Amino acid sequence: MKTIKVGGVPEHFNLPWHLCIEEKLFEKEGVNVIWKDFPGGTGAMNKALKTGEIDVAVILTEGVIKDISANANTKIIQTYIGSPLIWGIHVAADSNFNSVEELKNTKAAISREGSGSHLMTYINAQNHQWDTQKDLKFEIVKNLDGAVEALSKDEAQYFMWEHFTTKPLVDKRIFRRVADCPTPWPCFVIAARNHTITAEKDRLKKMLQVLNNKTKDFKDLPHIAEILAEKYDQKLEDIKQWLAITEWSQEQLSTAELEKIQDKLLALKLISKKQHNSKLIYNL
Repeated sequence: MKTIKVGGVPEHFNLPWHLCIEEKLFEKEGVNVIWKDFPGGTGAMNKALKTGEIDVAVILTEGVIKDISANANTKIIQTYIGSPLIWGIHVAADSNFNSVEELKNTKAAISREGSGSHLMTYINAQNHQWDTQKDLKFEIVKNLDGAVEALSKDEAQYFMWEHFTTKPLVDKRIFRRVADCPTPWPCFVIAARNHTITAEKDRLKKMLQVLNNKTKDFKDLPHIAEILAEKYDQKLEDIKQWLAITEWSQEQLSTAELEKIQDKLLALKLISKKQHNSKLIYNL
């Protein structure tokens, strides 16, 4: 049985993948899916796709589009989460900063260059009319644990990460959230290496069919909120709120969405030029 190595963040968004693996639903279709967690997020997954450490990534839309634009050997094969990602803007619990405006010219903790936490600082800066070339400074912290350390030591002053993933740290008064910053597009896509698309097109197609069957009804599974809360150390009320605003997709990223994302990345000087759709997406 052919193996497809899939990477993703160790967060509640990806439970459908784990259920498909645990229930051997991929295996029944002749596909052996092996999952690898990437706490470092999008930047780490882009690197793993390049080296062949993984074949497929469940990855932030803007992060993988930026990477593909820089000649990455990858294409988007489907949207995974069709709703926006809500990025919390966090400071240390004992920080003197109380608003986003006060964070101008301070240092942002980011997991790595090209990561979601990196790119979203530009989106947030533009939202507040900051000069993205002069008013942004960065401290690379690798992951959420690194951000906790950096903010506690004042090596960085703020950190952007998914609202509900960081909620336990807010509840424990390790972080304090000063605002939210939603992505203006579908937040997660499924991307595959071009080599994998060429060699394993049929298996990738079967993998998506299995996954899509699970995500279509995921929110209606019995006790799914309780399962998510327990597995990801979340309060039940928070998970219910998150489920209410999150939508899984079974479709490809649209031309309009690609245009919107590339226009924004180009305006922020995060890509040098827009790419034709055929460079960015592949329809299995």
